[in-house]
Amino acid sequence: MNLEKIRETAQFELPVKRTQAGPRYDIYPIHPIGADLIHVGYDSLAKELAAFDCVKIEGYGGIIFEDLKERLQAAFLRLHRNPIWVNVQDSMKAEVKIDEMVAPFLGGDDPVFGRLADIDLEDYFDLDKLEALTPTDYNETVVFYGTGAHLVPLGGKLVYFDISKNEIQFRSRAGSVTNLGATRPSPPKDMYKRFYFVDWVVLNKYKNRIKNEIDYLVDGQRSHEITWVQGNIWRSCINTITTAPIRVRPWFEPGAWGGQWIKENIKALNQEVENYAWSFELILPENGIIIESSDIMLEFSFDFLMYHSGENILGKDFDTFGFEFPIRFDFLDTFDGGNLSIQCHPQTDYIQKHFGENITQEETYYILDRKDDALVYLGFQEGVKPEAFQEALEKSFKNSEEIDITQYVQSFRSMKHGLYLIPPGTIHSSGKDNLVLEISSTPYIYTFKMYDWLRVDLDGNPRPINIQRGMDNLVFEHAGLSVEEKLISKPQLIEENTECQLEHLPTHEKHLYDVHRFVINTKVTVKTNGKAHVLSLVEGSKLEINSNGQSFTFHYAESFIIPAAAEEYTITNSSDQPIMVIKAFIK
Repeated sequence: MNLEKIRETAQFELPVKRTQAGPRYDIYPIHPIGADLIHVGYDSLAKELAAFDCVKIEGYGGIIFEDLKERLQAAFLRLHRNPIWVNVQDSMKAEVKIDEMVAPFLGGDDPVFGRLADIDLEDYFDLDKLEALTPTDYNETVVFYGTGAHLVPLGGKLVYFDISKNEIQFRSRAGSVTNLGATRPSPPKDMYKRFYFVDWVVLNKYKNRIKNEIDYLVDGQRSHEITWVQGNIWRSCINTITTAPIRVRPWFEPGAWGGQWIKENIKALNQEVENYAWSFELILPENGIIIESSDIMLEFSFDFLMYHSGENILGKDFDTFGFEFPIRFDFLDTFDGGNLSIQCHPQTDYIQKHFGENITQEETYYILDRKDDALVYLGFQEGVKPEAFQEALEKSFKNSEEIDITQYVQSFRSMKHGLYLIPPGTIHSSGKDNLVLEISSTPYIYTFKMYDWLRVDLDGNPRPINIQRGMDNLVFEHAGLSVEEKLISKPQLIEENTECQLEHLPTHEKHLYDVHRFVINTKVTVKTNGKAHVLSLVEGSKLEINSNGQSFTFHYAESFIIPAAAEEYTITNSSDQPIMVIKAFIK
């Protein structure tokens, strides 16, 4: 299979072999699992599988199965084996039937939003056709391949190809992959909407069901190479990972308003891009975990950690949130860039009713860095009337006319290390020249852009505006003097000694999480008290975490999770000046 272009992005593929990490922010954080446990290449996988009569090659949406088949078949032939290949996708229902099935979840003409699907992978298949795939003659190894291979009613070794969600999106932009059950690619934004509301929901349920039956886990994100690990070794390492500090692999994206701080401070990234708008530090429906053995790296989705050991991670909050990790951290970079859109996020009842989510986006902006006259837009001016605000927005959109948004929305000079509170329905935006650490509850696409400075996206197209959805959720009481009083956190000293100072940065009553800040001269020991902690080093060059006899080093701007099961950890200042560490946790 000759694909001229598998992915469309300036971001580097995950290397097979890890090079020595530098003294600064690491874009490939690893979790070592011991020597010689991860294998490289199709030849080694074929050698492992050649002894079995029946093999099922499963995989997440975004795996290019025909390319996989060609590479693995060539490896089998080098072993003088010629297996029978059976494509299970031939047993899917007709595409028109699948389109009818998924249509109710795609939001009609809405360019961004749909509703989380409540269907299963079996619903895509003609089960009689699946059963008819079973051959009766085993003169050679039979390989069932494609998403849904495990549904074939026949025993066999299960090989699961995982792929990181950033790479799925890069492939969709290149048109090299399709949505589940589709025969051709759609425009990338349409594909993403279907990924988010249908494919990923269906495939996540499925991978959770089959997780304990996976005999071999394969990292299938690279264009030309694979790494793989035996399933029992993989499951064993998950138990270890989820009792110690966890740092996921971050990924980075340019944007219409993107800035230069990330480029200038994270030198391992491709410096040829125009800007970086986002660093997805800890958006766990999309991030992955890298395990490492003898310098070989393999990434798998964070979802698998939650499915195997969610209670280790969330502790007493697992009963409430289940497999959804409830806190996210990400960076918004507007240094020498532009303002974010004037926006709001949905109320809890609205996101549940319209989109099927369990919790909503309850945000805060922590200002990690800023320069010049950087602003944060937050709350309404006193006396703003909903109908006047809506009329101004709609007139601006219809006539492509700029408006003076500060007639309606307040602006504040951003304070480095200040925390700005954005409960659901609060009008807000970051101005240019900020590096925002966005601390939020996990849902991450539900931004209702109401005014976007007449801006186009990087492809030159108008960005979607959601004026009516925003109006349906705005809290106009967040206005006037009450904004500074209630929506700009006022640090409160909890305790202080010669080693450390602990501050409470109170969040809003509608935030499900709270925020603490450590100012550490030497060290501090912290108990998890049965809850996950999410931390980020926001001042200072590096720190060391000691937990259960293990030591971990983290650098400036790196974020990480302390699972509830760690029980206790010590943060040691490894810098020559006091350091500051932010900690978020469920109330």
